[in-house]
Amino acid sequence: MAAREVVGGRVPARDRNAEGRAENARPRDRFGRPLPYGAPDELGERVEPADVVSTVPEALAAVVDLFAQQRFFEAHEFLEWVWKSPGVAPGDRDFWKGVTQVAVGCAHTQRGNANGAVILLERAVRYMTPYPSPYQGVDRDALAAGAQRVVDQIAARGASPDLDFPSFPLASAVA
Repeated sequence: MAAREVVGGRVPARDRNAEGRAENARPRDRFGRPLPYGAPDELGERVEPADVVSTVPEALAAVVDLFAQQRFFEAHEFLEWVWKSPGVAPGDRDFWKGVTQVAVGCAHTQRGNANGAVILLERAVRYMTPYPSPYQGVDRDALAAGAQRVVDQIAARGASPDLDFPSFPLASAVA
């Protein structure tokens, strides 16, 4: 692996996008973990949400598909797009943060990071709890129950990609 330039004697220079924002351009494994530079990118089909969706319902449709394929790292990117979208009311951001953290918690579970997964999944449920179910097109109760089932499986069997993960529960009508 090539050595990276060190900035200020302490930290390596970060990959930057065209706008100068920090971005990790390293290839990733199928669970979203960064791989060494030059390794094959197992997420080569990954797309940027802003390039393929323009509405919350479109993003949720992508999330449903990604959850069905257990591609939680990629699903989290679409949910983060929703959470940080300028069209989302400030009062809804905690809800979307919680929904996003379910996907991130599942990704950590796949990576074998039991502690991180449990922390994120339990925090996700706390973020979503103040909101009704369904909310913003999501069956909040089903999503929270799915997150809790993953936590229970981790306690019983440990974190692994072989657990029974939830599907993404859309409400009957997307808002």
